[in-house]
Amino acid sequence: MPVLCALTLYQHQHQHRATIAGSSQEALVLDRIEQHLGRGPCLDALRTQTPVLLADTGADRHWQRYSASLNAAGCRSVAAIPIAIDETASSCLNFYAPMAGAFTKEATGEAALFAQIAGQALSLSFRTADAERLAEDLRSAMESRTDIDLACGLIMGRNQCSQQEAYQFLIRASNTRNMKVHAVALKIIHQLSGTRQTTTHFES
Repeated sequence: MPVLCALTLYQHQHQHRATIAGSSQEALVLDRIEQHLGRGPCLDALRTQTPVLLADTGADRHWQRYSASLNAAGCRSVAAIPIAIDETASSCLNFYAPMAGAFTKEATGEAALFAQIAGQALSLSFRTADAERLAEDLRSAMESRTDIDLACGLIMGRNQCSQQEAYQFLIRASNTRNMKVHAVALKIIHQLSGTRQTTTHFES
């Protein structure tokens, strides 16, 4: 087999790791062996944030079950190169070769350079995803605020009360019915105006 590579992602908060990409289906299978066993060079590299090499799966005694599984699949050596993303996640680029001792100092340096380039792309992807999540959270919050303000306005008109009194009415209803304030607001809007859905307009 040619040299294969796969990418493992580790999310710190949830302590969750998973293989998220690979150069081939065979690479994904090899990478998931370590995820299943819970021991191997990738996990050590993630923990120490330093490259970890496995020179010969046929002679290794440190990760015996892992090495035996890879050896049976035709993989004789492994290089695990960690990639720091941000404070929430890290990853590891794992290389699999069919010959023992494949990852010399020169080859490991090339793998580390490749991992660095991949890490920059991965970090950008994470930042973009975070920005998109933040924008969506803000949009959702503004839509909820619109519904709550509309419900308060309807309550004020019906009960001839202040905005603060109307909002306190929503809070009491929320506690009594064990519902979120936004859900109570939507229910009141529907009951008092017959409208099931409100629309908040955003500038693009």
